[in-house]
Amino acid sequence: MENKIKMSTPLVEMDGDEMTRIIWQKIKDILLLPYVDLNTEYYDLGLVHRNETNDKVTIDSANATLKYGVAVKCATITPNAARMPEYNLKEMWKSPNGTIRAILDGTVFRSPILVKGINPYIPTWTKPITIARHAYGDIYKNTEMKVEKGTKAELVITDKNGKETRSTIHNFENTDGIIQGVHNTKESISSFARACFNYALDTKQDIWFSTKDTISKQYDHTFKDIFQEIYDAEYDEKFKSAGIEYFYTLIDDAVARVIRSEGGFIWACKNYDGDVMSDMVATAYGSLAMMTSVLVSPSGVYEYEAAHGTVQRHYYKHLKGESTSTNSVATIFAWSGALRKRGELDNNQELVNFAEKLEKATITTIEDGIMTGDLTALSTLSNKKKVDTETFLIEVNNRLKNLV
Repeated sequence: MENKIKMSTPLVEMDGDEMTRIIWQKIKDILLLPYVDLNTEYYDLGLVHRNETNDKVTIDSANATLKYGVAVKCATITPNAARMPEYNLKEMWKSPNGTIRAILDGTVFRSPILVKGINPYIPTWTKPITIARHAYGDIYKNTEMKVEKGTKAELVITDKNGKETRSTIHNFENTDGIIQGVHNTKESISSFARACFNYALDTKQDIWFSTKDTISKQYDHTFKDIFQEIYDAEYDEKFKSAGIEYFYTLIDDAVARVIRSEGGFIWACKNYDGDVMSDMVATAYGSLAMMTSVLVSPSGVYEYEAAHGTVQRHYYKHLKGESTSTNSVATIFAWSGALRKRGELDNNQELVNFAEKLEKATITTIEDGIMTGDLTALSTLSNKKKVDTETFLIEVNNRLKNLV
């Protein structure tokens, strides 16, 4: 295109690892750079560069996101013991996603991408269900111990004056056992609530929230109370004006309601609940590679990414020169989501329109029967054809050219 779409404000670009890093560049070359004069502040979050910078690059990218308001992130490796010698790591660096979530004080929203021919396992689900996962505390910040027979385990709280309050967890008189301590903060729960309510208003969807407050009368009940207090004080009128609803119920009741629903709402969950339910919902809709994921801060900062990992197995095939058929849809939608949000914030309707057309071209390609190997196994279309990674992107571009 002679007249590429201009971007007045940069968005933060976080590059990643393995096969998704290869796809990242191909998406830019084939689907973005021909149409958009990309204005990004680039950070290399590949494991090699994170190791070189002692992970400072991850912190810098998160702070840049706070500055500019919108980021797009490629999938990254969270190293385990096997990765230490493979990448000659100085230490087992933390999850970049965890670091970024903590700095942005963000909530993760995951939603399925629906296409004709890939039918949810739950027949009533005709609209997307978005999972909002609280990304702080619970077992992900736990303290745990194995305890021996004859042990008495207590919860001890020491106030600022040194006064102790004790509560017995369990007397392990006749058996060995295990104990675990989890926590959360009013500040984090409040941020979670506001992020959820703001996202519901932004997307004009009802929001459901669920815990087990009947059993956890302090921990879970505090979540319920904070959500209700913030909703009543700050969001009740806004929701009524928007024609949307906030609804609370016990998590077991929520599961039953979700299964019977048609979808089309946000389901807010505590950290562990959200971890499990987001994978359940993704699988029930068809594929983790067909899920959008966006991290939203209570101040309105957005970071878009694919919901899946770095596709290590395909990367090793790629290194051998073998053809791969890797699904790029979630990564395409990470870019389109970030470009749309950048356009909305900058009143750049051209950019918003381009993002919409990119998503339409991607979905149309699949509905025309052209798809990667993972989707051919799921699709009920009679004319489906498996293509390799790059051919899929070229086919998307063939349709995008007719739209822009």
